[in-house]
Amino acid sequence: MLEKTLKILICDDSSLLRKKLTQELESRNCEVMEAKNGKEAVMMFLKERPHGIFMDIVMPEVGGMEALKAIREIDKKAYVVMLSSAGTSAKLLESVKLGAVDFIQKPYTVEQIEKALTDLRKKVDSNA
Repeated sequence: MLEKTLKILICDDSSLLRKKLTQELESRNCEVMEAKNGKEAVMMFLKERPHGIFMDIVMPEVGGMEALKAIREIDKKAYVVMLSSAGTSAKLLESVKLGAVDFIQKPYTVEQIEKALTDLRKKVDSNA
């Protein structure tokens, strides 16, 4: 059975991280969109309705927490994985309270991305 292509939005102000993560995801049957801040992420979410989002916490203009809040208001079931090098337990707790499904500390590992995609596929398949 061919796996369904997942639409993933990467939101990070680092173009290097977006490029690396895009390659990672595209090699795993994902269609990738990129946003460089939370404001772009919310606009793209509304337009594209991706299956999942990998979002940085600290970004210019609109940060990841505000964007997460806005996206969850639009869609309570939005699948958002927070990525951050500012990995404090307070940030982790806050992002989970706001509805993030996972929290990955940068630099991320391929295994962490794999796990997030596996969990997302299960969720997408169960909603199909």
